[in-house]
Amino acid sequence: MKVTASALSLNVADPSASAEFAKSHLGFVEEMAAEGFVSLKRADVGFNLVFLKTGLETFKPARIAGDAGQGLLIALVVDGIDGEYERLQAEGVPIVTPIETEPWGERYFQMSDPNGVIIQLVEWM
Repeated sequence: MKVTASALSLNVADPSASAEFAKSHLGFVEEMAAEGFVSLKRADVGFNLVFLKTGLETFKPARIAGDAGQGLLIALVVDGIDGEYERLQAEGVPIVTPIETEPWGERYFQMSDPNGVIIQLVEWM
């Protein structure tokens, strides 16, 4: 098997709101969109970030078509975590876990998008 691309698809009530958040604050760009669907990319991220409107009939299997976010967290490793923290705070992004450093060297913080999807930025110290 050869994998040629990958995506993380999340069910959310308002795909456009999550997409705008990721574009405005995290530098993603829209690759494609349709009714109830937005696919975003970044050249330096190894997957597309896809937001699907909750309840789409095309989502399969239907038994897992609920809201995204239960126990899910999107983690992006970055350089300059303190600068990113300050930038996102200044932009008014909802920070749900303030910046902290774990004993094993992981420095991170977490934010929430308009649909409650948790995004963590992390830098290894």
